[in-house]
Amino acid sequence: MSELYELQAEIRENLGKGHTRRMRRLGDKIPAVIYGAHENVQHISLAHSKVLKAVENEAFYSHILTLDVNGKKEKTVLKAVQRHPFKPKITHMDFLRISAKEKITMQVPLHFDGEDIAPGVKIGGGIISHLETSAEISCLPADLPEYLTVDVSGLELDASLHLSDIKLPKGVELTSLTHENDKAVASIHLPRAALEVEEGAPTEEAPAADTEAEDKSSE
Repeated sequence: MSELYELQAEIRENLGKGHTRRMRRLGDKIPAVIYGAHENVQHISLAHSKVLKAVENEAFYSHILTLDVNGKKEKTVLKAVQRHPFKPKITHMDFLRISAKEKITMQVPLHFDGEDIAPGVKIGGGIISHLETSAEISCLPADLPEYLTVDVSGLELDASLHLSDIKLPKGVELTSLTHENDKAVASIHLPRAALEVEEGAPTEEAPAADTEAEDKSSE
């Protein structure tokens, strides 16, 4: 995994748009910037093939990344990725320098655990909806988790779990909770088809034979 978290980079001297387009088209390079930690913005380029492989792994987005810029190693986190609208190409990246003593704010993925044994699924026949797939956290770089686990093993039918129900690692805060925004992250409900059967079941019609008998008796 160490290869995933360390990328080779080169200082980018020419910042013109024409040069950047040629760099992407001919050199298999991605323009990028490193900023933060009270230092100047640094313009760099990265090998597109290496980055494209790295971003396939979810952990790349929520892990401390080392950028080796002409031999100088920078500790960073990924803050933004721009992609081509329809081609499998990355067109720009933003990296934030980190300081061991300063908190960072990051989006980390949510992993849902215990779905197969949740009472609302196993007994109630419901299905789980993932209402959120990531959450914004604040923590020191050393405390940055790759993901947060959402334990849904005890979730009943027609119930929900919220951000406040997530067990957080030491030193990690959910920024939404500091703003009193306790969003739901998962719920269990019956499938739509089952609800339609329960709510709109048609009444039984009288058998045709009974109707014919009534017609004969009235003659």
